[in-house]
Amino acid sequence: MPIPGYDPQDITERTLERTAPGTSARLELVASSVPDAVEIVEAESDVEVPPGALGDPVELYAVDEVEGLVACRVELPYDPSELPPGASPTDVAVAVETDDGFEMLESDTDLEETTVAATVTDAPPGSVVVPVTTYDREVPVDDSPRD
Repeated sequence: MPIPGYDPQDITERTLERTAPGTSARLELVASSVPDAVEIVEAESDVEVPPGALGDPVELYAVDEVEGLVACRVELPYDPSELPPGASPTDVAVAVETDDGFEMLESDTDLEETTVAATVTDAPPGSVVVPVTTYDREVPVDDSPRD
């Protein structure tokens, strides 16, 4: 699905096709100039992923070289069977690695395609992205006395 609100002719897309069917990752950009060096690739095997990762991380290359960036959308497949017990299939987000750890981006899930996508109006704050669960596994305990 292209970036909502933009003419598909204005979108530059990079796709990472993986071996398993239905596991493509996509990077879509609306910008005045997108260099050929911009890619989406599988992350190195030693890249750390955050707790709750629901798929393999990918790396975005040379997005910082894009000129006149208006919108950037990352779409990642995720494995719903990896969701923790009690989580909803929509408790999923795109997380991006920053200097301070992983930051979750506001994301939308496509339940039919089992993908999660985040759209930002600037370059993402990091180059490694991964689908994660947003489900908080910690259930608050009420220690107050009972009447």
